[in-house]
Formats: sequence, C-alpha cells, structure tokens
Amino acid sequence: MYKAPQDYLNADAATGRVMAHARRLMKLAQRFEAVAPGPLRHAAHVANYKSGKVIIHADHGAVAAKLRQMSRRLCSELSIEGLECNDIEVKVQPRQSPFRSIASTQKPISGKSMKMLRSTCENLPKGTLRDALAQLIARATSQE
Repeated sequence: MYKAPQDYLNADAATGRVMAHARRLMKLAQRFEAVAPGPLRHAAHVANYKSGKVIIHADHGAVAAKLRQMSRRLCSELSIEGLECNDIEVKVQPRQSPFRSIASTQKPISGKSMKMLRSTCENLPKGTLRDALAQLIARATSQE
C-alpha cells in the first residue's frame, strides 16, 4: 500500500512539528506574495516565523528599507488569515543563484616569471605536473 512521504513525516511527533512549521511558512509565503506590492514581492521572501515574528529576507537594502517602512501594514495583512503576527524583522540576504557563475579574469604573467616557469618546466621529470605547467605556459603566451 502506497504511503505519501507526508504520512511518514506526520507519524512522529518531532517531525510532525517540523511539518506543521513548514506548512505555516508556506501559508505565510503565499500570503506575503498576495499582499506585498509587485516589485517587492519578487525581491523578498518569507524566511522564518517564530513567536509571532515573521522574518523576511530581502535581496538588497532598498527593498529591506521599504519593507521596514511597510512593516505595520504588512503585519496586519499577514494576521488576517489567523496567524499571529506581532512584528516583522527584515534582513538583507541576497538569494543564491546556482546557475550564476563568475567569470575569472586572466592575469598576465610577467617576463621574469615566465622565464622561471619555463626553466622549472624543463627541469621537471615527465609527468602530470610538467604537463600542467607546460599547459599554463602555453596559455599564458597565447594571450599576450
């Protein structure tokens, strides 16, 4: 008989509390999406909820400042659905983008350093270190 993962998580008291907290966070996140102004809802998200305090992570300082100004109104709007909201804490926490890569910049190697690398490469025995050093020298000379 098939049981959903939720059934297993709800069976234990400790994991049941975690699931209840997760549901509460999802409900708050949906409510925040509904009541926050357009540009702000895309640049901030509900991060946590504890003891009546909603913690919101903003992508940058300008969004955080605006959310702090609106905190009373947002707090009352979030409380409408039955969740107690006494305060809102806004933190600047940029979202991590796993697909965004930072391109490395190529640094030039000085003439003195190139001479030293070539000398070292010639004196090394054949192997992976020598091959790697030769490849570094080839790349550096092709970019100059």
